Amino acid sequence: MNGGMKTWPYPLWIAHRGAGKLAPENTLAAFRVGAGFGYRAFECDVKLSADGVPFLLHDDTLERTTPARGVAGDRAWAELSRLDAGGWHSPLHAGEPLPSLNAIAAYCLRNDFALNIEIKPTPGQEERTGEVVAREAARLWAGQAVPPLLSSFRPESLRGARGSAAELPRALLLDTLWDGWFEAAQGLGCVAVVTNHRLMDAPLIGRLHGAGLRALVYTVNDATEAQRLLSLGIDGIITDAVDKLGPTA
Repeated sequence: MNGGMKTWPYPLWIAHRGAGKLAPENTLAAFRVGAGFGYRAFECDVKLSADGVPFLLHDDTLERTTPARGVAGDRAWAELSRLDAGGWHSPLHAGEPLPSLNAIAAYCLRNDFALNIEIKPTPGQEERTGEVVAREAARLWAGQAVPPLLSSFRPESLRGARGSAAELPRALLLDTLWDGWFEAAQGLGCVAVVTNHRLMDAPLIGRLHGAGLRALVYTVNDATEAQRLLSLGIDGIITDAVDKLGPTA
């Protein structure tokens, strides 16, 4: 049972980037929309500002989801916090800010929601981002029964997270089954592996469960695919389709 948890405290259905298609991804607005469809677990991407503040953003750069350009991690939080992270999605959400991890933690804790934090480092900041995000998460969720699940595609980020907050559960994200991924997950003390849903099948779930690891998938937006995975005994499904799949309000 290397890295395993005695009980798995996370809901089966997890809203991707909040409800990142129906509202601007990785914002409090998206979390509120997901909650409106009955979701009680959320996934989001967290990186560091130039002055070390963890905040929510998927891309390395700002242009897709804000009016600004360039590498987000090169800017101080005081500047990032003033950007419009909602207007790109729709006029209704104009002025929606980039949230800090602190703000998302407050929202989730107040509402008893579970959180999967994907550590999404600016290139070159992999281990440090893991260290800082994990340390802040441990502080914010101190004493809580359900800690955030820290996941990353970057083993260096998970290594950093383990170094600063070993008590927080970790998961390795996989878009391909690269050589050594299983040994890496075990070596990092992961409790789960989260794969692209197309990679997940019965033998893979069997291998993970046999090692005491949970099996999760992203990003499932099709009911037939969701049913396939549920029939295999999947432990978690990350979805954009919060209005069509999973919990209902």
